[in-house]
Amino acid sequence: MPIALIGYRGSGKTTIGKRLADRLWWPFVDLDEVIVARAGITIREIFAQRGEEHFRDLESQCLAESLKPADQVLALGGGAVLRPANRDRIKAAGCKVVYLRCDPAVLLRRIESDRTTADMRPSLTALGGGIEEITTLLAQREPIYRQVMTAELDVTNLTSDEAVAHIARMV
Repeated sequence: MPIALIGYRGSGKTTIGKRLADRLWWPFVDLDEVIVARAGITIREIFAQRGEEHFRDLESQCLAESLKPADQVLALGGGAVLRPANRDRIKAAGCKVVYLRCDPAVLLRRIESDRTTADMRPSLTALGGGIEEITTLLAQREPIYRQVMTAELDVTNLTSDEAVAHIARMV
């Protein structure tokens, strides 16, 4: 049964996912990395050159392909569960879906401290990527995260190793 990690940008999906996969001796798949490899350009460039809708189409295609192997850990992009068809695919694959919840101020701090974020990922609204954007998008996305999740973990004050230990006990 695949394990999918969902949550907002900066919640630790990739870091925790890699460590969880190592602990379980399973492969790790970062959906954003699959999309970038397929497109041959960064997510920021996809948004700038082809638009968000094109990115979401690529994301849906890559998700469908990535869900085929059974025992793996998947880190999904923060918006991957926005499309109902993607939520249906995740459910049909029998994924254990863990929502990595995190305080918006901590998310902002993590995003700002990640040097690659500005170069690789676009702002998602006209608000420019700050705390207002995070709180606005979380208000829209959290109900969807909670609809698709099978477990929730508050990672605000956890190290990645602590989060892995909690998730390993959940699954």
